[in-house]
Amino acid sequence: MTANVCLVTGGAGFIGCALSKTLASRYDYVIAFDNLHPQVHASAKRPLMLDVRVELRIGDVTDDAGWERFLEEHRPTTVIHLAAETGTGQSLTEASRHAYTNVVGLTRMLDAFARADIIPEKIVLTSSRAVYGEGAWQRRDNADIIYPGQRTLEQLKKKQWDFPGLDPIPFSAATTEPHPTSVYGATKLAQEHVLKAWALAFGAKPIILRLQNVYGIGQSLTNPYTGIVSLFCRLAREGKTIPIYEDGNITRDFVFIDDVADAIETAIDSTTMPTTPYDIGSGKPKTIAEVAQWIAARYGAPPPQVNGAYRHGDVRSASCDIARTVAELGWTPRWPVESGLERLCKWIDEVLENHA
Repeated sequence: MTANVCLVTGGAGFIGCALSKTLASRYDYVIAFDNLHPQVHASAKRPLMLDVRVELRIGDVTDDAGWERFLEEHRPTTVIHLAAETGTGQSLTEASRHAYTNVVGLTRMLDAFARADIIPEKIVLTSSRAVYGEGAWQRRDNADIIYPGQRTLEQLKKKQWDFPGLDPIPFSAATTEPHPTSVYGATKLAQEHVLKAWALAFGAKPIILRLQNVYGIGQSLTNPYTGIVSLFCRLAREGKTIPIYEDGNITRDFVFIDDVADAIETAIDSTTMPTTPYDIGSGKPKTIAEVAQWIAARYGAPPPQVNGAYRHGDVRSASCDIARTVAELGWTPRWPVESGLERLCKWIDEVLENHA
């Protein structure tokens, strides 16, 4: 009998560890293929949150020889491709690094599968809301839908944060055209196109999930590019003032890690052949100011301070419509932002107290 093998690239990271327990219970073998990059892993050690039943294989997705050695031992039936360089702002100054890992890393994996005559039944790609860029906005005077594109440097210098006369529309893979405003977003969109073309040609099932801002237990507390929620928590815990960029009304859809893990597991079980990516978020956007205020109040820290700073490539509004995802996948997020934040704060408190 052929073994049921699940390969998780980047499997020792935040999302991979959150998935590991469930995956280990449902597959004969689960292998986390990860290079333990120092930006993500403070030490090159096996993460404590990675289930003990999961085999950790140290390797880089861009390494042809590494793939050849790996596929001589394992024939994956399911692949969850998490491995990626992240960081919107970082990608603008380290574009080659992001493109090499995200795009070439994926093609190297697919080429290795083809050489070894291995066609996984399903390949799940965790893409990103960054593919949308600013997305679609609606005119207030006549309800026309337009794509305003990337905010210019001149616009940001003048503190023109919004697009006059326009209101943002939640992203939907079925209707919103992708127009990335960062190198990172562009590489994630390229990944989507590459995977879909390869998988459909070879008979694999491609499942693409466009994740909103993921946060929660297990998130790196040292990586400055993993998200603002854990950073805000650490600042407030130390009694410091949380700085808020622009005017505080940047909008994001924060989705808890447990809901993201559930979405990936549900996607694996899906029997339909998706024609477009699925949007994964809470479906209930929050402003950065609202999240910062909640965290500051939780720790009794000073009120957050709007500082008018900005970051190149950042979008003003990012949220998603999850109606299609809920209807087709049968997945529904279970964690309201406030509940997820409280759980994250408790975990951070425990981690930092244990290392005090």
